[in-house]
Amino acid sequence: MSKIETSLHSPARRSWVRWTLAGVVGVAAAAAGLSWRLRHENGSPLALPLPADPASAEFWQMRFARTDGSELEMSTLRGRPLLLNFWGTWCPPCVTEMPELDRFAQTYGSQGWQVLGLAVDNPGAVRAHLAKSPVSYLIALAGFEGSTLSRRLGNEQGGLPFTVMFNPGGNIVQRKAGATDLAELSRWVRGT
Repeated sequence: MSKIETSLHSPARRSWVRWTLAGVVGVAAAAAGLSWRLRHENGSPLALPLPADPASAEFWQMRFARTDGSELEMSTLRGRPLLLNFWGTWCPPCVTEMPELDRFAQTYGSQGWQVLGLAVDNPGAVRAHLAKSPVSYLIALAGFEGSTLSRRLGNEQGGLPFTVMFNPGGNIVQRKAGATDLAELSRWVRGT
């Protein structure tokens, strides 16, 4: 056996390889555990606060028509936590989750939470829907441009419903494409 082959098979070399492999396995296990914890403890893979971005800042400067003809200035909602939901009357999951959002508004409103439903729809359809199924939270009209806004706020697929949670500072702390419910939203609140 050559001198090189002997050094590769030496007890010291084998020990070093074992410790290195154990370290790699340990780091991988810790990373997997942290990932699992973030996904399951907070209810979403996006539980970590997301950095402020220009789209968030722009959002707080916007104005939207309300169903009663008045105007909603987003700056008036800043300073308190906000749950923003993009929805449409033509979207079955959106309509199904509206009672859950209403329960959230009623449950957490006394703790300072605000809820805003931005309709990606035409005003007539929204008014007709709300006449049949009223909600206690704010509704405003984003029109079909609302899908562009939702994309700028992180809705990569552009589908509805899409929900965004802002902290009192106006920064996004959660977002989700697809329907949500009171239990999931409550986990989000506990995580903020």
